[in-house]
Amino acid sequence: MPNSTPTSPDSSTWMDALADFLLEEPSIEAIRLNPESKRVEMATLGRVDGELLQAKLTEVLRAVDARWLQKTETVPAHSGMLDVRQKDGALVLEKPSCPTAPKFWKWRDFAWPEPDEMEQESDDEWRTLAWQAAICGVALVAGYVFDQSALFAISLIAGGWDAAKDAWANLLERRLDVHFLMLAVAAGAVAIGAWEEGALLLFLFSTSGALEHFVMYRTHKEINALTKSAPKLAHVLLPDGTTEDRSVSGLRVGDVIVVKPDELFAVDGTVISGSTAADESTLTGEAVPITKETGAPIYGGTLNQWGLVQVRVDRPATQSALAKIITLIQTAQHLRAPSQRFTDRFGTRYTILTLGVVTLMFFVWWLGFGISPFENTAVSKSSFYRAMTLLVVMSPCALVLSIPSAILAAIAWGARRGVLFRGGAAIEKLAEVDVIAMDKTGTLTEGELKVAKIESFPAGRENDVLRIAVSLEANSNHPIARAITRHGQSEGIVADKLAEFQSIAGQGLRGRTAGGLSYVGRRELVKDSALGEVLAGVPDAPLGFSEVWVLHEQIVGRVLLKDEIRAGSRGVLEKLAAEGVRTIMLTGDRRAAAVEVGEKLGIAEVRAGLHPEDKVAAIRELTQAGHKVAMVGDGVNDAPSLAAAYVSVAMGARGSDAALEQSDVVLMQDKIEKLLSARRISQRARRIIQQNLIISLGSVIVMAVASLFGLVPLTLGVLTHEGSTVVVCLNSLRLLFEKE
Repeated sequence: MPNSTPTSPDSSTWMDALADFLLEEPSIEAIRLNPESKRVEMATLGRVDGELLQAKLTEVLRAVDARWLQKTETVPAHSGMLDVRQKDGALVLEKPSCPTAPKFWKWRDFAWPEPDEMEQESDDEWRTLAWQAAICGVALVAGYVFDQSALFAISLIAGGWDAAKDAWANLLERRLDVHFLMLAVAAGAVAIGAWEEGALLLFLFSTSGALEHFVMYRTHKEINALTKSAPKLAHVLLPDGTTEDRSVSGLRVGDVIVVKPDELFAVDGTVISGSTAADESTLTGEAVPITKETGAPIYGGTLNQWGLVQVRVDRPATQSALAKIITLIQTAQHLRAPSQRFTDRFGTRYTILTLGVVTLMFFVWWLGFGISPFENTAVSKSSFYRAMTLLVVMSPCALVLSIPSAILAAIAWGARRGVLFRGGAAIEKLAEVDVIAMDKTGTLTEGELKVAKIESFPAGRENDVLRIAVSLEANSNHPIARAITRHGQSEGIVADKLAEFQSIAGQGLRGRTAGGLSYVGRRELVKDSALGEVLAGVPDAPLGFSEVWVLHEQIVGRVLLKDEIRAGSRGVLEKLAAEGVRTIMLTGDRRAAAVEVGEKLGIAEVRAGLHPEDKVAAIRELTQAGHKVAMVGDGVNDAPSLAAAYVSVAMGARGSDAALEQSDVVLMQDKIEKLLSARRISQRARRIIQQNLIISLGSVIVMAVASLFGLVPLTLGVLTHEGSTVVVCLNSLRLLFEKE
């Protein structure tokens, strides 16, 4: 029945995600999937990028995997815009269309995300191509030694097998590509008796193809290492104090899990009991373990080093930081860079142009210059031989591979070091930036308050002030409360037991201990009390500090907190200035506090008191002035300005979902220094892309011109063409071994 389908109790999340995916993709008309058999099909209209669609679909399919439980009747939020029904055990979502439209749809099978299988398939593919290239090479050498055409024929078949499959698939879709060109040249070489040249061409072509797939396999392996690190089971704490092992996909927000030493944290959560240290290197690249006390955040996929802790689940597995990183990287592999769009033009149109030029030159040489059409002589090669040589050197193999090979290598480099590029465009564009705008809180500063000073009035009761503050704040989840609680634990403060506890909206907390009634909160608590005269001699909190007052029958004091500047912020700004990059702080904080931070960091320009729309206006102002602006932020209020920037960079460890969604680059480690790493690999990748383009375009132009004058023998043309392809791939591989 339309608009009603058997789904799980929690299906609305993934159903809405699936509906969003369908509505946002104009080339997709319908989706048909069966989670139980793990089969998914999509109906497309017109030409589509299958790899990119696969990458985008993967995140939704993971949600389906995690949520397909007991079947109940629910209706997705998009039921008014889509036809949703159950058919033959599969869920079907369709866009509204006319009755005849489905006749023009093309149903395609898409892979269900199985990381191990995908990596194995990638490994098998490059190894198969390598074996084919090896057989081609051995048969080629044997053919030269024994002068047997049959051996050359074996070499031709082995070297051209994969190219023939790709060319046939493209021909069925009415497309011509470089594989067709290579086969055409090889066939032409055989036609004129140049078996060895044809076999040599396909040997070099198959070798470069195997090398290209090896580059992709290495990238795929680096990325899937993150997926493999994700835990599969968790120890769930039951009400009676016992534990049961449960699939990570079955965890719900609010569940409490027990994590033992040397086990992986299953999902994102918060420590509620115990203490330990977490190895977050798989997530952030940081080798130093991070201390985790009560109230500290935990990230799924990281390693619990030594303590037994209880963790409250804050997010389901499909929304964990690790899952988001994996999805970002998988999508990034298939997002094209600006330079890659340039090479995309060398597809069907260029192939047709090349075949046209070669055919024209064949007749020019034959009819215009009187060169024999097919018969080679000791003095001159035939017109057909010259045409085949021209066809070889004009084939854009190296040009087609010059950008994607470098982009994939750069993405893999970043993934291993906590820098996530959401596509090739981000890699290229970051190197062009001449202005970097930064939010203050959470970007240049830690974004987390810390206790800076305890004061009592009169002095001498500071420990009592802290003890009362810890006793009450331990029952609150406010960021200030967490900061005070952490500080108290570090000082060895033991919280008093509360007989009463009350939260006073907008003011603070009230509690009763054995020592009497206590209040913790805003200055007004003291101002409105009988001890209000104490305030007369106490100035407001210093610039950049927050204050929490403690009021007791015999004790009055306050806790001063401050958001500390990130340790690496000043060094980053100095290095950016040395590179000629202008830096600007865009913050919603008070101007005096922002200027203080700006002066300490030496930032060039500070704009404070900004609302989100003001930040966007600032970005647009700089853009209209001709600058290429990168915006670095972490909060929900930064998301609009991130979207407006030429390049958007999000602090990913604690960044908001909105900021991460709008970002081109994600710095997963909470260190601003990673911005320099991202910029450095961006500049390096850009230089390698330029080198690759010079090598590939240069070889095509030089050899094509030389071929027009009959100066290039077919063998040299083959070696130059395929040699440049190998050089381009090897040049790109250098990015994988760049130091941070």
